[in-house]
Amino acid sequence: MRIRVVGNEDATLGFALVGVDGRTVRDADELRLALDEALGDPSVGLLLVTRDVAGWARERIDALKISSLTPLVVEIPGRGGPGEEATSLHEFVQRAVGVRLGGS
Repeated sequence: MRIRVVGNEDATLGFALVGVDGRTVRDADELRLALDEALGDPSVGLLLVTRDVAGWARERIDALKISSLTPLVVEIPGRGGPGEEATSLHEFVQRAVGVRLGGS
């Protein structure tokens, strides 16, 4: 099982640093293509989508979060929107996938 992240450049770069494949998307069309690609790849078991780009396909993302078992689709915090806290990369990865990076 592989993990893949779809989202903004900061998120995909951050997850790449810990070995998670990702695809940066900049608009709704790129998001649609990235979702289709991830959903069509049987090796992807967990698909993380940043909240800031998920809004471009809200109905589809919500439906996938409810119904998709493989891959499991999880929405994670994105670039600072209203009410979102800024977090460190350590906290971001730990909250999203339960992986604690080195250190304390």
